[in-house]
Amino acid sequence: MNEITSVCVYSASSTKIDSVYFQVAEQLGCLLAEKQIRLINGAGNLGLMRSVADATLLAGGRVTGVIPEFMVEQGWHHTGLTELITVESMHERKQLMADLSDAVIALPGGCGTLEELLEIITWKQLGLYLNPIVILNINGFYDPLLAMLDKAIEENFMRSQHGAIWSVATTPEKALNLIFDMPIWDASIRKLASI
Repeated sequence: MNEITSVCVYSASSTKIDSVYFQVAEQLGCLLAEKQIRLINGAGNLGLMRSVADATLLAGGRVTGVIPEFMVEQGWHHTGLTELITVESMHERKQLMADLSDAVIALPGGCGTLEELLEIITWKQLGLYLNPIVILNINGFYDPLLAMLDKAIEENFMRSQHGAIWSVATTPEKALNLIFDMPIWDASIRKLASI
């Protein structure tokens, strides 16, 4: 079983999405707090990013948010987090969020969330991030992306071994079970990054 003390959660900042996504974000936040796992996220004050943070805090958990200075200047940051870290760039934000985390869980989201998820998958493929990555596939949101990844493997754009980089869960409970049970990635797999 993996020792997990902090989890990076990627998620949407949209406020216009179905309530089921907010419910799942809140459930995930509560579970993180119950298990005394620190939430790492992008420190946004809207959407699922805020919901998962607020639920974690309300349940007695800790939240570290990482956000670029230009977003703080726009007032886009959550002001009630346990810890707020400001950085210079989006690149620095993503690197620090990964560095601080023992695992990643991706809730549904738009381009930013998809970009973060695909980047961390790439880093793991290259042996730069070895920790568990779980895609929390609510309402089949990630079905098209998962089909695309399967197609990439099927057509030899990726090796079959790369299909083990991520796992898929349909509930927050299953997502947390997976981060504890997934084997830590072997850095030597980077030699298989190319086909």
